[in-house]
Amino acid sequence: MTTTTPTAAVAPVAERVHSAPAKGRRPSARRSTPLTIAMLAALAYFLLPLFWLLIASTKSTQDLFDSFGLWFSHAPQLLTNITETFTQDDGVFLHWLLNTVMYAVVSALGAALLAAAGGYGFAKFRFRGDRAAFNLVLGAVMVPTTALAIPTYLLFAKAGLVNTPWAIILPSLVNPFGLYLMRVYAQDAVPDSILEAARIDGAGEARIFFRIVLRLLGPGLVTVLLFTLVATWNNYFLPLIMLNDPDLYPITVGLASWAAQAQNGGAGASSDMLPLVVTGSLISVVPLVVAFLMLQRYWQSGLAAGGVKQ
Repeated sequence: MTTTTPTAAVAPVAERVHSAPAKGRRPSARRSTPLTIAMLAALAYFLLPLFWLLIASTKSTQDLFDSFGLWFSHAPQLLTNITETFTQDDGVFLHWLLNTVMYAVVSALGAALLAAAGGYGFAKFRFRGDRAAFNLVLGAVMVPTTALAIPTYLLFAKAGLVNTPWAIILPSLVNPFGLYLMRVYAQDAVPDSILEAARIDGAGEARIFFRIVLRLLGPGLVTVLLFTLVATWNNYFLPLIMLNDPDLYPITVGLASWAAQAQNGGAGASSDMLPLVVTGSLISVVPLVVAFLMLQRYWQSGLAAGGVKQ
């Protein structure tokens, strides 16, 4: 009678168990390598221009053309460029910066509030033509803002609002994508039970919206606010056709006028404005970075809340 030892029976099984994870690890390693390369390429694509802008802000006009573009020159003069940027033309850069802050902040707050009201209305109220109206909003998302610039200018010219701050603020208050985003977010973020309880307690619709709904829509509001803030801050074409007074220029149009002077000035004094244009561009990026760092926790909480089905 022959007997089979346990070691002989278990050995093939052990070999299969040990070999299976090894085979399973290879595909995941092959998949992660292209993903890592793609992420590094995207990181370089977004950060390399910002790095160049930081480096170029430390150079003089001659160093911008003579030195290596992605490294500092022998005598960095960042503080000198910043000082000259804020003192050029009697400090008009600071005036442009304050104009941009005013345009962007007022537009972002107004657009976020209007988008929240419209999105909440589409999400929680039913009325005749609500689907058609919402489909119209979705269609407006597909229309580029540059295509509306000339018709907007003609309308504002008839109303006498050209060359005023309202010519920049009022068009920025309309944000079809923000309204769509708030409608989708309010659908789950605002429970119907809370609305019914508030109505039973005698609260009016306006009080419900400002006391309850706005708090529940906080992360979505921050998202729309950030999108509108960045869009208005970087807006160039609309202020270019709407504003004629340099004292009303935002920072985009102001720096473009300086760049035109630097290009047309040749080797004269205007050519020394090129470092000021580069330094001004770097300064204009700083407020947006600060805004994202301050508000990112609200944005992240909104994304996490939107990922959980209620």
